[in-house]
Amino acid sequence: MHSETAKNIRESLKADCSKCFGLCCTALNIVASSDFAINKPAGTPCSNLQRDFRCKIHKNLRDKGFKGCTVFDCLGAGQKVSQDTFSGQNWQEHPEISKKMFSVFPIMEQLYEMIAFIAEALTFNISPSLQDKLNKQLEKLQGLSDMEADSILSLDITTCRLPVNELLLETSEYIRNELSSKDSSISIEEQCRGVDWIGKNLQGKDLRTSDLRGAYLIAADLRNSDLRGVDFIGADLRDANLSGADLSTSMFLTQMQINSAKGNDKTILPDHIQPPSHWIN
Repeated sequence: MHSETAKNIRESLKADCSKCFGLCCTALNIVASSDFAINKPAGTPCSNLQRDFRCKIHKNLRDKGFKGCTVFDCLGAGQKVSQDTFSGQNWQEHPEISKKMFSVFPIMEQLYEMIAFIAEALTFNISPSLQDKLNKQLEKLQGLSDMEADSILSLDITTCRLPVNELLLETSEYIRNELSSKDSSISIEEQCRGVDWIGKNLQGKDLRTSDLRGAYLIAADLRNSDLRGVDFIGADLRDANLSGADLSTSMFLTQMQINSAKGNDKTILPDHIQPPSHWIN
């Protein structure tokens, strides 16, 4: 697959709530916290969900204690399940399918996340052998997402993730090594994977090509930091300050991670990531 095609696939993975039957508001379990004002068991519609599948407090979610809702992003899994897997049948008019639909959604969400990461990996300048392996994995994942509901429910999602994780690790190491070998000014941090940098002052720091997989960056000060070529899979960026930071070529950064962080109009993001509306410019 050509990198431009992969880029188009990655950029197309966006939620369209107008084509979804409020699945994130019904299928998922919510626990009351600083991010959610209520407890809601999985499979139960949120009290703010209206009959037209719109949220009655959408414009005031943060003020009403539903910050978590403004962070969530299904990458388009919601409309995929609503319009394709269940052929446009909604759970209000067809309550007999509700349980199955609500169970399929979180699995589809995970498949879409894997598709997004693999498609993104294909946008980089990588070796032909790695590109071939990624293409085969992308084709397999897309096939799984197109299966009927019962087949999706029978998937062992952990088993599906194993080859994906291996390929993403291989891609990350390849890209970071390529970047560091071409620029002698890059000094890779040691043992950054899973590092606890909660609240740490990293303002203006050059972190290019660092492996920040699973790193705890909650409320870290990353203002004006250089985060190009950084691997962000699984990193916790809640309330991290990314104002003025350069993440333009960072790897495997998600919209949810950015939605949970702080930033401004000087934060440079990858093409497939949009600055959240709640960021203060």
